[in-house]
Amino acid sequence: MLRPGAMTSGVDTSHRGRTAPHPLLVALGTTALVTALSYGLPLEHSAAGVGVAFLAVTYALVLRRDEATIRRYGLSLGGLLEPGRIDVRRLARSAAVAFAYCLAICALVLPPFVVGFRLYWRVRPQFAFTLPDSFLDEVLGQLLVIALPEEAFYRGYLQTALDERLGTRWKVLGAKLGPGLFVGAAIFAVGHLATELRPDRLAVFFPALLFGWLRARTGGIGAPLLLHAIFNLFAALLARGYGLSS
Repeated sequence: MLRPGAMTSGVDTSHRGRTAPHPLLVALGTTALVTALSYGLPLEHSAAGVGVAFLAVTYALVLRRDEATIRRYGLSLGGLLEPGRIDVRRLARSAAVAFAYCLAICALVLPPFVVGFRLYWRVRPQFAFTLPDSFLDEVLGQLLVIALPEEAFYRGYLQTALDERLGTRWKVLGAKLGPGLFVGAAIFAVGHLATELRPDRLAVFFPALLFGWLRARTGGIGAPLLLHAIFNLFAALLARGYGLSS
């Protein structure tokens, strides 16, 4: 993985290459593709189809390339997505860092989120803790079908590519950030709106800022991937518990 703060406006950018597609054009084309898939595929297959599309684009742009490029885009996942043998100690260390960041953020963010959730949806005061029919399927689905493809594309490829073009001008709690954080989060939000035409879908802009900060702070997508899945699972738990979904 990249060390924290490795992407700065003053680094050598010769690796970008003149033939690299503009990230905004890639984002536009990818958004159009996944939107078409979300409406064109049968409902039971649409999430998987969208996830495969995100991973295919990320593979074509980054993952099929060399180890240094994969690391630069934060897509190593402790070595899991790099060519060659897996270093178990490196993988365990990367996972421990991701879990530590997620635990700290959840302790800060989830309590006020519950309050906001109840106020926004005007739910009944009673909460009934209800697990889905297959808890393991839901966890794996959120991790592998939703969070991994989206984080690989948005925080791995897109945020890195935008940062390399626009620079990283600010340091926030140890993370070097730039306009790419906000541009990427806005594209993430618009993509969610395009696949499901509900204004509240734009709210994902705010967790996207947190995912982007985590990507910059840790140097990879492991922590934002895990946090993304946790947030989705927690929101689904609240929706079931307050009777908003089955």
